[in-house]
Amino acid sequence: AGHTIIETKLSLISAGTERMLVEFGRASLIEKARSQPERVVEVLKKVKTDGLMTTLDAVRSKLDEPIPLGYCNVGVVRGDANCSLPAGTRVVSNGPHAEVVRVPNRLIAEVPENVKDETAVFTVLGAIAMQGIRLINPTLGEAVAVTGLGVIGLLAVQILVANGCRVLATDPDPVKCAIAESYGAEAIVAGDEQDLLAKAEDFSRGRGMDAVLIAASSASNQIIHQSALICRKKARIVLIGVVGLDLSRADFYEKELTFQVSCSYGPGRYDDSYELDGLDYPYPYVRWTEQRNFEAVLDLMSSGKIDVGALISKHFPIAESLNAYESLADSGGLGVLIDYSQRATPISQSTVTIDGGAHPAPTRKGSKVSFLGAGNYASRVLIPAFINADADLTTIVTSGGLGSAHYGRKFKFKFASTDIDNALSDDSHAIVIATRHNSHAKQVARALASRKHVFVEKPLAIKISELQEIEKSYAASDNILMVGFNRRFSPLTQEVKSFLTKRSKPCFISILVNAGAIPKEHWTQSTSVGGGRIIGEACHFIDLARYLVGNKIASHSSMFLDSKARAGEPRDSAVINLDFSDGSVASVKYLSNGSKSFRKERIEVFCDGAVIQIDNFRSIKAFGTNLIRSRRLLSQNKGQNECVAAFMNAIQNGLPAPISIEEVFEVARTAIEVTENA
Repeated sequence: AGHTIIETKLSLISAGTERMLVEFGRASLIEKARSQPERVVEVLKKVKTDGLMTTLDAVRSKLDEPIPLGYCNVGVVRGDANCSLPAGTRVVSNGPHAEVVRVPNRLIAEVPENVKDETAVFTVLGAIAMQGIRLINPTLGEAVAVTGLGVIGLLAVQILVANGCRVLATDPDPVKCAIAESYGAEAIVAGDEQDLLAKAEDFSRGRGMDAVLIAASSASNQIIHQSALICRKKARIVLIGVVGLDLSRADFYEKELTFQVSCSYGPGRYDDSYELDGLDYPYPYVRWTEQRNFEAVLDLMSSGKIDVGALISKHFPIAESLNAYESLADSGGLGVLIDYSQRATPISQSTVTIDGGAHPAPTRKGSKVSFLGAGNYASRVLIPAFINADADLTTIVTSGGLGSAHYGRKFKFKFASTDIDNALSDDSHAIVIATRHNSHAKQVARALASRKHVFVEKPLAIKISELQEIEKSYAASDNILMVGFNRRFSPLTQEVKSFLTKRSKPCFISILVNAGAIPKEHWTQSTSVGGGRIIGEACHFIDLARYLVGNKIASHSSMFLDSKARAGEPRDSAVINLDFSDGSVASVKYLSNGSKSFRKERIEVFCDGAVIQIDNFRSIKAFGTNLIRSRRLLSQNKGQNECVAAFMNAIQNGLPAPISIEEVFEVARTAIEVTENA
């Protein structure tokens, strides 16, 4: 919902951004580390807490994630219930390079009839230029300098001229300077600083430039320094490119200059409530959103104020797209277009057969498994775990085609798809659900109705009403429904469980989770999408306590650290107390306000004169008992492989579910009630 399917006609390679991504992708691990030192610090902290092998696996998985290239697309809307515009409407969007793209409705604008595709495809880059200009807030007759005359810089020149500004353009390339002059600017080939200062002094009639728009890409600090030198007092400098930002205080202090970095296409960018949920900003208060900037650029194109003829360097059919990227090595090139008129595959397909075939035939029956979702956890942990458990991978489904195609090839699924129905109707025996939390309940019900065994990554549901629907669906099914509560399957947990089965008195269990803070904008914090972190994550530890005690939860209570949080603020630090029917008590302390340098999880069990401690599922210590040997594992083991193996063993051999359905529903209900009662 909230997205449109677009059949691409043309897309534009954004040379600066895409060249950077390609170079990063080709770089060695050492070169990647050098370019992102802040990530290296995060990795080293993770090694200390989770161990080398676990961290290395996470890093490799992250670097393996495909990044779609491109964000300048023009095409035609396909007929679909979710589309915001009628089928056949010609639109621009920030869709990537692909024959068919799925784009949020807020990132789409209709193309006027008199604007050609070759012109419209520059709209997104034009919006980047326009947003930078809006931050400058130029008035009629002001003298504005544009530094850097790539595609965005040259589009900015035209917009400024259309706005009635006098424009001084500068770039090292004389050809680009000549193009800027053809658009009505005065230009100077960048080189000698004194020449630039003299030209700016003359151009501004000795008063200094009113504003500077920096659209250059350079690591040098000289560009920002020169921009300050040519400005008048109280002038404005806005950055839409990437340059060195070692600012000189004297440059800005003496003239009281204003400096600002522009964020992409405009207000709404990177705001999920706007882009994904479709909540528009009020027109009277936020006149120019990113979508309205798209429309404004198209209006300028329609009126002839923006001409992109000189900005098109090369034109490639989609079949030669690799050659298009090789052409980026030409530093003098500008716009490179990819044409989709000769398509490689039929556009009606939502499922493709993966070349290379599937894994060898499974050794046991009942092993065919399909996946819904291929996010970080599914691709890094779940899919490899199912392969280790002798699963025959059938269909992988993601909401966008890139993920299913990439991981389908990597893990040798038979089919890759963007349609859930293809997984529900294939010949698989089980469905693994690893999508966003708000879709779990509906997908579980549909999978059970399709007579599939179901392995759903937590949580089972995020509302009591959803849980009730699942209970009805399960009652009408004779298949296994299992939630991926892997921690109960960890070898260290199994040792503690073995000890507790011999206890003579109630026990006390303390579970400390140093969950760490995540942004409130993250989808897991949303009560409507992720359900919040208590439902979405703390449920793991409610289940762990339930498993270790081995008795029903008689009652529960909770205290939230952030009980006075404002509406919309995440409430993700809580102490959850569980009272069990045998008199045992558990306390789950799920906290987001700690340091990541401290271990994430610690479980302590007090029972029959003994204390047992599990530290981050890497070590176990026992005090007052000889039944458990204190030791440290070579690497962290949270039981993911063992959890999946137990599920596969059950469906392959007709065994009962590894987790009783009563416990599954009990834990889900408790987690939801804790959140709703907060």
